[in-house]
Amino acid sequence: MASRSSPPENKQVKSLQQKNTRLRQQKVSDDEQKGVDEQYQRTQDRFRTVFENSPMGQKIIGPDLGIRQANQALATMLGLKSPQQVEGRKIMDFAHPDFVKDWERLQEQLWAHKKPSFVLETCLVRQDKSSFWCRVTSVLFPDDGGELGYTTLEDITGRKNLELANQHLYDTQETILQLAAHDLKVPIANVLLIITLLRDHAGVLSIDSALARQDVEALLGLVEQACEKANALLRDVLFLGQLESTRLTKHRTNLGAFLDKRLAVFRLSAQEKGIHLRLKLPKPLIHANIHADKFGRILDNLLSNALNFTPAGGKIRVELRQLKSRIRLVVHDTGLGIPEALQPHVFDKFTSASRPGLYGDTTTGLGLFITKQIVEMHQGKIWLESKENEGTSFFIDLE
Repeated sequence: MASRSSPPENKQVKSLQQKNTRLRQQKVSDDEQKGVDEQYQRTQDRFRTVFENSPMGQKIIGPDLGIRQANQALATMLGLKSPQQVEGRKIMDFAHPDFVKDWERLQEQLWAHKKPSFVLETCLVRQDKSSFWCRVTSVLFPDDGGELGYTTLEDITGRKNLELANQHLYDTQETILQLAAHDLKVPIANVLLIITLLRDHAGVLSIDSALARQDVEALLGLVEQACEKANALLRDVLFLGQLESTRLTKHRTNLGAFLDKRLAVFRLSAQEKGIHLRLKLPKPLIHANIHADKFGRILDNLLSNALNFTPAGGKIRVELRQLKSRIRLVVHDTGLGIPEALQPHVFDKFTSASRPGLYGDTTTGLGLFITKQIVEMHQGKIWLESKENEGTSFFIDLE
């Protein structure tokens, strides 16, 4: 008959089994934690390798813009020998005095407004007091219950110098163009005066042949037409110069009344050409902040184009709409339309999309470019829809 273990022995065996199970579980838990720790360490090593060996400046900054960590590329960029000479200092220590507000803006966007990332181009000062331009990209990330900014700096001095040189060249060219346009107004006016005098001159009036007199009148007409085209170009160039050099002061305006008044002169022109011009306004009054003179130029340019490319019997509609969050102005015509290939270029300066109209009106290639500039100065957006032989619609949205 087999012997049985006593109850105390059973309890002892069971206790040993439980202890063994706990030890095995503890070992598994320790092994898992060791794996997690090793994985974390590998991640840290990878980050440190990328951080320290990046050719671009790298730094980690706190909410006070203090530099917690920096790499050698950043130290070299700032004219220092090692990252330790950068760490512990504030980025404001290296900011150019004229660009301190850039970093205040970064600080506000990241830590006050909790923006996940922020990019700016600013100027820093090296240890030897020389300065350089850099592109700064800062990303917010959590750290021990707080948030730090992982920041990359790229030296863009070469690109900035090229931009500044190009801007200087552009400004010089614009100045020369403005001066030339201004100075050409007087000689063109003199040519127009001479044409008037020639028409009434005894020598011209005494020409015996009626055909010869018609030829002279035709030649004078061509000169006059060339002068008018030159004057139109000069007016646009001078207006563009004024537009780019002045600040826009806007006033709250009743747009319906403004449009109705502005259309008065175009109604007469439309009537002479046999074109029906209509203004469509919503019943509730619509107000917007605009610069009346410059915004009026938008309407002048769009209506001049519509009248120039709409045949007799056609229609032009100017419509004002109140949308949910914006105001829309539409100028629609049933004219010739714009070929699809030209449509992407109609807002270019001295556009290649410029075409002669139906009535011989002169165009400068600047009208729609100026229109777009004025719309954007009003924080608006302009675009068009057009189909050949069916008409064109220009849309302007204002916030």
